[in-house]
Amino acid sequence: MMNQTTGYVEIAAIYNDSIILGNGSMGILIIPKPMNTAINILTLIILFITMISLGCTMEISKIKAHLLKPKGVAIALLAQFCVMPLTAFSLTKILRMDPIKAVTVLICGCCPGGSLSNIFSLLVKGDMNLSIVMTTCSSIAALVLMPLLLYIFSQGFTGLKDAVPYVGIITALVFTLLPCAIGIFINHYKPNYSATVTNVGLSILIISSIIVSVLSGLAVKDVIWMILMPDVLAVTALMPLIGFIMGYIMSVICRLSPQCSRTISMETGCQNIQLCTTILKVAFSPQSIGPLFLFPLLYITFQCAEALLLALCFKCYQRVTAPHGGKFWNNMSYVSKAERTGSNDQYGNRLQFIIT
Repeated sequence: MMNQTTGYVEIAAIYNDSIILGNGSMGILIIPKPMNTAINILTLIILFITMISLGCTMEISKIKAHLLKPKGVAIALLAQFCVMPLTAFSLTKILRMDPIKAVTVLICGCCPGGSLSNIFSLLVKGDMNLSIVMTTCSSIAALVLMPLLLYIFSQGFTGLKDAVPYVGIITALVFTLLPCAIGIFINHYKPNYSATVTNVGLSILIISSIIVSVLSGLAVKDVIWMILMPDVLAVTALMPLIGFIMGYIMSVICRLSPQCSRTISMETGCQNIQLCTTILKVAFSPQSIGPLFLFPLLYITFQCAEALLLALCFKCYQRVTAPHGGKFWNNMSYVSKAERTGSNDQYGNRLQFIIT
C-alpha cells in the first residue's frame, strides 16, 4: 500500500508540474466531491449496463462450439493482447509521452475488446458468434493478462512501477464479468426477457452517458487542453487504426476465412472504453489523473470514425466486385445465404436495434 501511495504521489507531482509549465494560472484540477462521486457512480452504472446487455446476446451453446474449435478465438486473443499493448507502448515511446499520459495510453491499450466490436462486425458481415465469444473470452482473460501486461510495460517508464492501481483494475475487471454472467443467465434461462433487458438498459445507458459527459465537461473545462495535445490526438487516431489493420493481417496469415478475418480486425481495434474510463476515473484520484480520464472518450471518437470508414470501404468493395462474380469474389468476400439468415440473425437483430 505504501508503494502504491508513493506512486500516486509521484505521478500527481508529474501531472501538477505539467500544468504549471503549460499554464501557471490553472493550478491543480479540483473536482467537487459530490460531482466526483456522481461521475464515479454513473461510470460504474454505464459499465454494468453495457456488460449485462452483452451477456444477453450470448448463448452457452455458441460459446462451447467456438471453444471446441478455438483457432479463431486463440488468434483473436493473441491479436488483442499482443498487438494493442505493443502499439500503445511503442506510440508512447515514439512520441516521448510523460508518465501520466503513458499510463493512460497503456491502460487503454491493455483493455479487452469492447461491445462496439460486435456492432462493427455486423456492419462488415463478420462472424457474429465469433465476435461475441471473443468479447467474452477477452474480458475473462483480461483478469490475468491486463495486470500482467501493465506490470511488464510500466517497467519502461520512470515513476510508474508502483503507480499502476492493480487492485482497482482487478476490481473493475471482476465488476465487468459479474453483469456479463447475469446477462448470460437471463438469456439462457429467461430468453424472453433478454430483449427487454437490452432495450431498457440502452435507454439508461444513453441518459447516463449524457449526464457523465456534461458533468465531466464542467469538471475539466479549465484544463481540457491537456487531452487535446498533438501527442494525445496522434495516439487516439493511430491506435485503433493499427489494431484494425494488424488484426486483419494476422488472421490472413493464419489462413482464417475472410469473414473471421474481418471479425478479428474489428475485435482487435475496438477496446472496452467503458472499462478504461471506469479504471481511470475510479482507480485514480482526480489530482493524479487530471482530465486524462476523458482520454477514452477521445479514443472512441476516432475508433468509431475509423471503423465506420472501413465498413464503408467494405460496402464499396462489395458493390464493385458483386456484379463480376467469379472465383475471387466467391472465395474472398461472399457471405452465403445461410450465414446471412441463419445463426447470425438472432444477434444481428438485437445489434441492429442498437444501431438504429
